[in-house]
Amino acid sequence: MCRWLAYVGEPIYLDHLLFKPENSLIQQSLHARKSVSATNGDGFGVGWYGERDEPGLYRDLRPAWNDENLKSIAEQIRTGLFFAHVRASTGTAASRANCHPFRHNRWLFMHNGQIGGFDQVARDLDFRIAAPFYRARQGTTDSETFFYLLLTNGLEADPEGAIARTVAEVCEVMAAAHVEEPFRLTAALTDGETVWAVRWSSDARSPTLFHGTGSNVCCGKGGHDGASMLILSEPLDGVADHWHAVPEGHVLQCRDGKVETRPL
Repeated sequence: MCRWLAYVGEPIYLDHLLFKPENSLIQQSLHARKSVSATNGDGFGVGWYGERDEPGLYRDLRPAWNDENLKSIAEQIRTGLFFAHVRASTGTAASRANCHPFRHNRWLFMHNGQIGGFDQVARDLDFRIAAPFYRARQGTTDSETFFYLLLTNGLEADPEGAIARTVAEVCEVMAAAHVEEPFRLTAALTDGETVWAVRWSSDARSPTLFHGTGSNVCCGKGGHDGASMLILSEPLDGVADHWHAVPEGHVLQCRDGKVETRPL
């Protein structure tokens, strides 16, 4: 399983979260503490928002801990909203096109988990992606399939409704194919203003997902107001009070420093 984090708040440099904390995302790429896969070395990616509507994107198939370019850009890019992801493949190829986050116009999406029996249902799910979105696909992962199904199912107008409709659609296709493996989903998406995260699974065994607010999200380094928020696969430090688990079967929304959690 993969590890990821989403930050929104006061602008900070990427390295402040990717490299500096005790249990930074780069550390998690080598020794994840709350993952089935301790090592997440099948590529990485970061997506960030600057002065333009569409986010920047940097992805590569090298392990995150072994890419000097990632460290260099992380020391220079300062932003108030970014996604970062380190990948452990669940079966598809290690390639740049299969690395998260995925981008479509102003949207970013990243995922940890898997669609059970994906090799059995991939073709049927592909047919459900609207043609304009299908033509934009570059990779072969279940994660990218889910992203373009979200867009097909009305992500632009109704993000939480699109999540619910897409989860139901995937479950329907899996049931028709008699897939018994579980569907597990911890994912984040954003339009550059609001961040949504979802933790859901068909067997009530979703991968871990946490959130934190205020100066704690930057591990007490100071200078970060209470509006800053971090959503992530596992905490960056061992202080339990800094982090709150997202409940199974819930969607979290963060906008303008306000956090809301609702059942999916």
